[in-house]
Amino acid sequence: MPVQAQAPSTFRGGDDLEDDLLLDDAAVADSDVEEAEEFTPLAGEEDAFVASDNEGEEAHGGAALSSGAVNKSDAEKRAEKKRKRRAKDKERREKKRRLTLADASNADNAASTASQSPKALADFLARGQQKTFDKLSEMELDDLRIPESSIADTTAWTSARTHETLPDFITEILPTLKTRIAQTPKNRGAPTAIVLAGNALRVADLTRAIRELKGEKGGEVTKLFARHFKLAEHIQHLKATKVGVAIGTPARVGKLLAEPDALLLNALTHIILDVSFIDAKQRSMMDIPETRDELFKGVLGHERIKKVLGLDGEEGKVKLVLF
Repeated sequence: MPVQAQAPSTFRGGDDLEDDLLLDDAAVADSDVEEAEEFTPLAGEEDAFVASDNEGEEAHGGAALSSGAVNKSDAEKRAEKKRKRRAKDKERREKKRRLTLADASNADNAASTASQSPKALADFLARGQQKTFDKLSEMELDDLRIPESSIADTTAWTSARTHETLPDFITEILPTLKTRIAQTPKNRGAPTAIVLAGNALRVADLTRAIRELKGEKGGEVTKLFARHFKLAEHIQHLKATKVGVAIGTPARVGKLLAEPDALLLNALTHIILDVSFIDAKQRSMMDIPETRDELFKGVLGHERIKKVLGLDGEEGKVKLVLF
């Protein structure tokens, strides 16, 4: 039950007269008698005095009515404020309920998209490419299309797709990848998997989740995003570190792919797209134009990635996984 705001305990406003000020009727009567004895008005002046007394009574009565009207008006204002607060509280609760339902609906839609067949996922990715390369012809877009043979079939996974379930997802659906993550990499800067997420916070969540799989011998699980890290620092880190899994944003991963000898692909077996995650603005990675463009241009559109995915006509050695 919502907590209602209490009306102020004191009210400041109205006139400054004391509410309990009363006139003594006996004193008034005695005063009238004394005045009558001491002074007898001349002819014609009595009416003037009567009129003057009436005016005083009317003024006093008017002040009382005015004070009552002010008090009534103040009470109405306080009641109106309460009504408005209740209405706002109700509106906030309703908005929160709608957002909660929308969150669940959007998350379900994103998860259901990721759980489709490789053919349906190839069509889904092609629609994203069409948005990014909106000036290309159909023939040119066909050349960029990721073949369904390069997309992993994850339809057997029926549970939720969250960062908490990612280790179990890899264990059950991608057992070969699980084994490789627990092994010591042979080369520096050559991960067995690249995981792409929509923002830095999501990258951090996925990094913590996947570290559960590396064990004692596995390579480092590295975060790759622009926040707090310069590109030169990531290049140096990759050249000096045996990385098992690289998890980053499309923008940073794309820039590292463009650097010679920074992010190597000779050990790569899987690219995982975190398409099920919905951010605070109800958007997935594929819904954000900038992120989608960086994904299709800088990463999936990079010549080295296109080759390992089999876009050159040969069978690709890397599987694309939509999580």
